[in-house]
Amino acid sequence: KIIQSDPFHFQIIKERKDEDWDMGNIVFTLTNRRYGEKYIAYAESHDQALVGDKTLAFWLMDAEMYNYMSVLSPFTPVIDRGIQLHKMIRLITHSLGGEGYLNFMGNEFGHPEWLDFPRQGNNESYHYARRQFNLSDDHLLRYRFLNMFDRDMNKLEEKFGWLASLPAYVSEKHELNKVIAYERANLLFIFNFHPSQSYTDYRVGVEKPGKYKIALDSDAPEYGGHNRLDHTTDFFSQPYSHNHRSNSLLVYIPSRVAIVFQNMDIQM
Repeated sequence: KIIQSDPFHFQIIKERKDEDWDMGNIVFTLTNRRYGEKYIAYAESHDQALVGDKTLAFWLMDAEMYNYMSVLSPFTPVIDRGIQLHKMIRLITHSLGGEGYLNFMGNEFGHPEWLDFPRQGNNESYHYARRQFNLSDDHLLRYRFLNMFDRDMNKLEEKFGWLASLPAYVSEKHELNKVIAYERANLLFIFNFHPSQSYTDYRVGVEKPGKYKIALDSDAPEYGGHNRLDHTTDFFSQPYSHNHRSNSLLVYIPSRVAIVFQNMDIQM
């Protein structure tokens, strides 16, 4: 039996300020399933995209998407927040939420508008019965950043196969720091949902020792990020147990960033 898990984020986006997001509730919602029962996780479904509701991107950025998604326009706080959270929400859903990932068409690049099929109430119009895939092809628009992140996120899953691996081990869900950390498929996932606080030498637990390197970074400039992480850095584990893991790393975690680390000492 395959069951779809509910997207956790629509409620907190609508009802809570960023600093009030509950890390424990996010993890619980994404992992609350019977062991061995396969779940399909999704960040957005047709229910959210239909007329009367909003797409995930539109909930995050709303009307500013019409004026400030051009790379020639200012990177406003609303657009910046929306782009960073859109990437983080997709990655945490993909890697923690189940054994399969469902992408509703257009969500991979943050489609701005709703779906509305021809009906009597809209004079049988086809205007919103569409997905504007041309948006992600335009190099002057920021939609391509979201699309490139989606592409590389899926490529990383194809390489490591976390959807087919055992459920993640969540070692941290820190409410004050807004940090979530977990291991799955020999990868370390770290999310910092704090809107403004970055952390230097932040200790994160890992079970397997070795040299770790960044495999995916939502803050990379090609994804519309702020390029605050050095991908040439090697992160060596220390035999210092932390959060019930045998070893640990010291890492720099910028605000509103998702980072995936690969243990380079494990043979693929």
